[in-house]
Amino acid sequence: MTNGSRASERLNATSRTLVEGPSRAVARSYFKAIGLSDDDLAKPIIGIANTWTEIGPCNWHLRRLAAKVREGIKAAGGTPLEFNTVSISDGITMGTEGMKASLISREIIADSIELVARANYFDGLIALVGCDKTIPGAVMGLIRLNIPSLVLYGGSIAAGHFRGRDVTVQDMFEAVGAHAKGKITDQDLHELENVACPGPGACGGQFTANTMATAIEIMGISPMGMNGVPAMDPQKDDVSRRAGEMMLDLMARDIRPAQIITRKSLENAIRSVAATGGSTNGVLHMLAFAREAGIPFTIDDIEAISKATPLIADLKPGGRFTAPDMTAAGGIPLLAKRLLEGNLLHGDCLTVTGRTLAEEAANARETPGQEVIRTLSNPVKATGGLVILKGNLAPEGSVVKLFGYEREYFRGPARIFECEEDAFKAVQSNQIKPGDVVVIRNEGPVGGPGMREMLLVTAALQGAGIGGDVLLITDGRFSGATRGLMIGHITPEAAAGGPIALLREGDTITADVKKRELNVELSADELAARKAQWKPRPANYTSGVMAKYAKLVASASEGAVTK
Repeated sequence: MTNGSRASERLNATSRTLVEGPSRAVARSYFKAIGLSDDDLAKPIIGIANTWTEIGPCNWHLRRLAAKVREGIKAAGGTPLEFNTVSISDGITMGTEGMKASLISREIIADSIELVARANYFDGLIALVGCDKTIPGAVMGLIRLNIPSLVLYGGSIAAGHFRGRDVTVQDMFEAVGAHAKGKITDQDLHELENVACPGPGACGGQFTANTMATAIEIMGISPMGMNGVPAMDPQKDDVSRRAGEMMLDLMARDIRPAQIITRKSLENAIRSVAATGGSTNGVLHMLAFAREAGIPFTIDDIEAISKATPLIADLKPGGRFTAPDMTAAGGIPLLAKRLLEGNLLHGDCLTVTGRTLAEEAANARETPGQEVIRTLSNPVKATGGLVILKGNLAPEGSVVKLFGYEREYFRGPARIFECEEDAFKAVQSNQIKPGDVVVIRNEGPVGGPGMREMLLVTAALQGAGIGGDVLLITDGRFSGATRGLMIGHITPEAAAGGPIALLREGDTITADVKKRELNVELSADELAARKAQWKPRPANYTSGVMAKYAKLVASASEGAVTK
């Protein structure tokens, strides 16, 4: 037996259960029906979890990338077996009941990856991801399986071009609000619609997809320098092939998610979210990773990390640049190098390459004159973009993302809406005025169910020109494209009888960012009296996947994982 065959034997130890010996002849016959040979079945079998879908641009191109990953796996001596998962387009479903499926899909993506991998005894696994929930869903699945594996992000969409300026889907959503106010014409809206999303790839700002792509690369479960390559850049094919080749080395080193996803790497990941002005969804997903891995990690830890992290990336939605601009400037490796120089990352954390984060970041190259990733001595903002607020309205916490230009104090009367649609109608019909506090409740993980994002409402407020003059609070979520003083993830949620369920029209609400407080000006006795009278609303779904999720899901303060 040669050294090469002995190495292959070690790498294929798991899949032998499925394909080796006389008793597995039936299984082999099935594999031969799809063109695999005895030689193919003797090699390590590597699963490719492809989150491809034809519905929307974010994951549309993953079939192309999967073909390149397959090439890499075969070239390195493995046998690839590709399978699919579900995927929901947040942008397409935004503002409808369909958006309730988005966060729920995260759990189903994790479940499906886990189930297929367990059933088929893969020796290794690579997950191809794109739109928002496919990224955390894949990572959660890999944590559960703990076999040699990595995640590759499909990459960002290119910026659209509209009348001499770069635009993203954020501009599209805000244009809907501007159109409703008569600020732009039907023709303007249609012209922007035709150019805002010029091809495949995930939304181009530091919205949720690019936030999570950054975080998981800093966390080490994605190879450094690969996620930032845009979707349609020719280099994306090259890095996809390299990722496939890398799997065999990863398996030979026997590097598993449990060695990569640790308390220290989670701290690194949330640091990258804070430093780039990333999505508040990053809070939800990092907590979910921690719960899946059994790592103690709370929203208070996230607050402490963000407070000690300067915001150094000038990225949309609050800043000027897109994710492809960041890649051109030096990308995620440059971000890591900056943060390491300030002793803000744990450089000794292991990555899927077998090298440490510090070793990987040492290869960063900065483009001369770039303005996207600032130095630590010249930040966009002295503290990170993520802020956790607590108080009598959010005893378990709430989350707001701040870029630096938002108000730090707001006091105003509550305008109560029992769902997102009602709030959107109020914005469209000029019922929301400067100084109002828009309260959208019954949109939490249980109440929705599914914790919808509120981008349609927040963008409409911005488009109407009053986004900076109102406060919006909800037990639902916000898109990474949301900007303004918008506070989400309020826990306990309304469906659990949290204080947000007890609010009445006109109650005075205060948000004090400096004090990290969110309160309603009511006494404890008054809140208790209202709680005694409170009755839960009937469930929106009584059967099927939505009802099942509502029965199993934990609070947003625990990552909204299913129990």
